[in-house]
Order: sequence, then C-alpha cells, then structure tokens
Amino acid sequence: MIIKIKPDKERAKSIFELAKQRENYLLNTDFSNFPTGKAENYYEIIKEISISLLLFEGLKTIGENAHKEIFEILHNKKIITDQEKTIIQDLRVKRNYSMYEGKQFKAIYLKNHETKIKEIILKLKRLIEKRS
Repeated sequence: MIIKIKPDKERAKSIFELAKQRENYLLNTDFSNFPTGKAENYYEIIKEISISLLLFEGLKTIGENAHKEIFEILHNKKIITDQEKTIIQDLRVKRNYSMYEGKQFKAIYLKNHETKIKEIILKLKRLIEKRS
C-alpha cells in the first residue's frame, strides 16, 4: 500500500547513509565465495536508496508487497526503465527465496547481472545526491 506523507528529508538522508555504508562494506569485503551475501547486499542497497527517493517525495509503502510497490512507483515515475525494473524485481524475488527458503544465489547470477546492478545503484545514488 502506498501512503502519502509529508516529505521526510532527514529520514531519507539517514537511510541513504545506511545504503552508502552497505555499499562501502561490499567494496571492502571479499565476497568471491559468497554470491548470496553479495547479491542480498546489492538488493538492500537498491531498496534503501529507493526508499530514500520516495521519502523525499512524500511517499511511503507498507504491507506485504511494499518492496514490490517501491519499484513499481519508481517505474511509473520514469525513474527506472522497464529493463531496470525487471532486473530489480528478479533480484528481489531471488533475495526473498534466499532469505525465506534458503535458496542460494549462484555465482553465475552475479556474473550475468552485477554490472547492470551497479549501474542501477549509481543512477539511483545520483538522483538522491541531486535532492540532498
């Protein structure tokens, strides 16, 4: 469910800082043998930056499909493309399988998608930095 709230710049900046810390952790940790941990962190970074973007606009999602709705909103607002939305939603689903069913990410997943995931993160970070 999407809720209209007063824009919360301080909370948005705080969540963005968490995402940057998580990204720094990824850059400074050897995840070569842990594709699941790396992929899950990529997802969390994308999610946290996306939440920050919505908070700047006075939007918040809650409920069972909150994460899915975050990316739907970004897509509907033309912030992310169809391809980016597909990649993010695939990462979200695989992350959920990992978190709730113990299904591991395969190394090939990151080999095939990591460059695009990093591009999405950079794009979203730039949008936040323009608002800060």
